[in-house]
Amino acid sequence: MADVDSLAEALKAISISTELIDEELKPHVDTILNLLLEKTVQQIQLVKSGVIPRLVDIMQQYPENDPLVNVCLLALCNLADMDAAREALAEVGVANVLTAQLKRAPDAERRHLILEVLGNLGESDGLKLQFVEAGVPEALAEMIRGLQGDSDPHDLCSIKIASNLIVTLLLGDESMQKCFGEGVGTVYQDILSWLQSPNTQLQLSGALAIANFARNDSNCTKMMELGVVPRLLDLLEHHVDEGDVSVQHAALSALRNLAIPASNKVRMLEDGVSMRIRTLLRSDMPPVQFKLLGTLRMIVDGQEEAATVLGTDEVLLARVMEWCEAKDHAGVRGEARRLLAALIRHSRSPEVIRSVIKADGVQHLISMATSEHVIMQNEALIALAIASAIDIDSVQEPFQIADLLPTLQKMLDDPVGAVEVKFSTLGLICSLANSSVLKEQMKALKLKDSLAKLSSHPSTKLSSQAVSVMAVLLETS
Repeated sequence: MADVDSLAEALKAISISTELIDEELKPHVDTILNLLLEKTVQQIQLVKSGVIPRLVDIMQQYPENDPLVNVCLLALCNLADMDAAREALAEVGVANVLTAQLKRAPDAERRHLILEVLGNLGESDGLKLQFVEAGVPEALAEMIRGLQGDSDPHDLCSIKIASNLIVTLLLGDESMQKCFGEGVGTVYQDILSWLQSPNTQLQLSGALAIANFARNDSNCTKMMELGVVPRLLDLLEHHVDEGDVSVQHAALSALRNLAIPASNKVRMLEDGVSMRIRTLLRSDMPPVQFKLLGTLRMIVDGQEEAATVLGTDEVLLARVMEWCEAKDHAGVRGEARRLLAALIRHSRSPEVIRSVIKADGVQHLISMATSEHVIMQNEALIALAIASAIDIDSVQEPFQIADLLPTLQKMLDDPVGAVEVKFSTLGLICSLANSSVLKEQMKALKLKDSLAKLSSHPSTKLSSQAVSVMAVLLETS
């Protein structure tokens, strides 16, 4: 009961009016803080009692009373991870108060306290935009500028927390756009400088932030025009040997996002991006390998010339083949096979097809066609169909060795197989019928029986395709 009574008295004292001077207020705020620290209060009740607006009000009235502000911040720090507290703080405009305090923080201890409160509140989508509109990212970036070059552990810790917080604020679409400022915003310009900082934490945060900015085509195009890609490539090359895996992973994520707009792909190719990121092929780090493969796949998407250049690169293909067999890393294995299929699909080049065959890539595409992921199955089947349509003479032997036709028949007969996969399988079989050798194997396997079953499939699209393929086989018999 003593705790409840003292809480009630303290709440009453700080809530009555603004007549109390700061010296009189501090003992009451201390009481609330001590009760919070002892975990003797049901914190939700404290928020319902209206403590949040009063704490913020006190900091607004006495912004330069460090002991009083400190106690208020400590109290907020203990409440800031509660949804009810965040809602209350959003209503009283806490962002302006915290921004002002951050700018005048007298020491590392106060900085850390403010950053901790900001970090807890920054997770709230409702407060992200409020923080940006109040200038929190600018204040954080200014603080980072002032601390750069220092080796003090406390300052380095502040830089880490502040840069991570800016990245978090960029996760909101509206807040991200305001920080971007069409590429001329102060925050964006500061983030660009982080990419060239000697501080690895700032390099990481910078790359993550660029990846966040690159969430829409307009931003991607603008950043490409403003020259962000060479900075990312310089960063990658700096870390390629015994570098920081997290930085490489983040920089590749940014490059991959930037490569999504078609106009950017062309520009990247003209700037030699695909050649420069090939330096990462020697990386032994699966996270880097995974992102590298995904970035290359995005760059060649719809780009015939790029797919042809990369698809005939023996060094690249040899490394991709190694990753196609990465037994301990399914993600790397899957991405390597998807890149292989993409090189054929987007180049439609006989040279690429022969290069893939020479590198023993056919077996990996066939394995990919039996993946548990429908998207990957279709990508593989389409690549195999393109290869057989362009150069049936080159592919028929590796197809036979890999037992492709029996595999395709199993896929057609699979009672739970996806309709779109069966449809793509039929398209591939249609292309394979141009080979007299493979046609004879189809006859020996009684593939027509499988097609006949599909001709009465509930999907009219699939059944009509099965009928068409049967007609093709009859014509070529």
